[in-house]
Amino acid sequence: MARNNSAPAAEAKAPDFIAWHVANRGDKAFWTKVGAAWFHRDRKGVSLQLEVVPINGRIVLRTPLDDETKEQPGA
Repeated sequence: MARNNSAPAAEAKAPDFIAWHVANRGDKAFWTKVGAAWFHRDRKGVSLQLEVVPINGRIVLRTPLDDETKEQPGA
């Protein structure tokens, strides 16, 4: 008989930060959402989940706006 050792699924938590890739082209900067980040329980660290990995530019973490958290499942 197989044992089920998995803990009950935790309710999805809205991210604490949205990860953006910022590419500068001339005088303009183009922002593309690439992932999200959540504080650890002790708030001494952050877990970052990227959906894509940019090869140039920079990644910026920003607190989500109200309309961005509505897009996240479980928010």
